[in-house]
Amino acid sequence: MPANKRPRRLNYGVNKKWPKAWSKVANAISHYQKLQKRLKFEWETKWLKNAMEIVEKKLKKYQINLNNI
Repeated sequence: MPANKRPRRLNYGVNKKWPKAWSKVANAISHYQKLQKRLKFEWETKWLKNAMEIVEKKLKKYQINLNNI
């Protein structure tokens, strides 16, 4: 992918929260929980840190409180 193109396939339909978006909210929650388990097992790597930032942004966009997960 050229440097001046934005990665459309990575952020497809992130704004959609309704049922048409399949199970984006449930997938984001389960992904966050899996990353939490990996953090306990592997400590904090750069990859995990970046993945946690991305998931936390998605949960914030979906208006899901991290304290309730």
